[in-house]
Amino acid sequence: MHVQPGSPEGAATTGPAITRGRRFGRLAAVTVLGAGLLALGVAEQPSPAVAQLQPGSPMAGTGSFADIVERVKPAVVSVSTTNAAPQLASNDNGKGPRRGFPNLQEDHPLYDLFKNLPKEFNAPQPQQPRPRLRRATGSGFVVSADGYVVTNNHVIDGATEVFVSFDDQEKLEAELIGTDARTDIALLKIKSSKKKFPHVTFADKKPRVGDWVLAVGNPFGLGGTVTAGIVSALARDIGSGPYDFMQIDAAVNRGNSGGPTFNLEGEVVGVNTAIFSPTGGNVGIAFAVPADTVKDVIDELKNSGSVSRGWLGVKIQNIDDDTAASLGLSEDKGALISEVMADGPAADAGLKVQDAILEVNGKEIEDSRDLARKIADFAPGATVKVKVWRLDKEKTLKVKLGKFPNSTKVALGKFDDDEPEEKPERVDLKQLGLTLMPARSGGSKEGVAIAEVDPNSDAAKKGLKSGDVILEAGGKRVSSPADVLEALKKMKELGRTAVLLHIKTGDQKRLIPVQINKS
Repeated sequence: MHVQPGSPEGAATTGPAITRGRRFGRLAAVTVLGAGLLALGVAEQPSPAVAQLQPGSPMAGTGSFADIVERVKPAVVSVSTTNAAPQLASNDNGKGPRRGFPNLQEDHPLYDLFKNLPKEFNAPQPQQPRPRLRRATGSGFVVSADGYVVTNNHVIDGATEVFVSFDDQEKLEAELIGTDARTDIALLKIKSSKKKFPHVTFADKKPRVGDWVLAVGNPFGLGGTVTAGIVSALARDIGSGPYDFMQIDAAVNRGNSGGPTFNLEGEVVGVNTAIFSPTGGNVGIAFAVPADTVKDVIDELKNSGSVSRGWLGVKIQNIDDDTAASLGLSEDKGALISEVMADGPAADAGLKVQDAILEVNGKEIEDSRDLARKIADFAPGATVKVKVWRLDKEKTLKVKLGKFPNSTKVALGKFDDDEPEEKPERVDLKQLGLTLMPARSGGSKEGVAIAEVDPNSDAAKKGLKSGDVILEAGGKRVSSPADVLEALKKMKELGRTAVLLHIKTGDQKRLIPVQINKS
């Protein structure tokens, strides 16, 4: 998506990416619907051919969505925001305004006079911070007669002023009630003496793949735009937290963020949040936060202004076949702890790195996202029973959950660069495809450094590289290549086909199962 020069956002380009907010950089695979305005070159996906509806369809005999649109459209609003961000004034690389130097054109008769003034008169003016107003637009919808409005968090993030406009162009100021960045939902309240507003309700029944849906919103600042499509998929993971998204193929573009997706009963089944796009525009793949998730969030925002979730205080990853083999698990289920936050609930309860969490309060854990969702469903302060797999045995620990923080703080290790270097002692460990040496020779006081990786080994396929540090092998801390070799022998005695390595890359830590060569 290319923002036209002079648009509120400035010039920016997005490639294929799932993005949030008014950041227009590339991320992974999908582009946010956010808040820019494009006046030209808008090409929307054609609406589905309703003439092909089968007998018995909710629209059979009418061939039109008009009755539904007429009923719900008055409750859909355009959301506009202003954010005063300080920015340094430019001096045009020394060619702009100068002390004692009027801003004259080169053909002005006095230009040479001022140009030849002494340097102290001709020095560039110091840059001064000045506010630069940033404006953005998105979509939203009214959910109560007294004027509560649902939109996306990224639409209003950082805004100093928020206004909503109805289809009749009536523009009203709104106040922010609360936001939830994890689901990208925000709740506003219209400031007005008007007693009643048109509003819509959420669907109680979950949609099915293939159901017709309508997306209503403010794409490219055009306002009041309706597109139609079907539910393409449910429970999509778009790499944005543990919550699932609904996928639709109705035409959705930038500016549709925060707008509703309706079923044929005129009920909200989702809030449009992101699109998959190689160009920044609609290609028929859009993602919406499901209605049941949104309902829970806005109830909490209305009551307390924030959403409280349980927090375990660990970093986790999925358990694949090789990880399960390295741990001695019979199946690749559960969530593996790769890091325990210092002074967090898990640390206080005795959970450790390489513990595989199998159950919480008797409910099986499928994978890391499943664990994150289950923990988030508990209130902060709740005590839960966590069953883990540790050193070939099951163990149950009681954990008093904390409150999910606004930002995750990770303790980073600090190393003393003044320590004298030890002479590297390289050990070729062909069974793992690694060449190892003491980590201290690479500047670290802990673990064993990887000097080389066989490009044809499983270790290379798993992303291990020269400079990585092995902190643990097979659940045991290591400080020399001999320790790694000892752990490898133990895994073979236990009949394991892989060994689990705790790897440190820079400031990041992760657990990687590496297959053991038979040779």
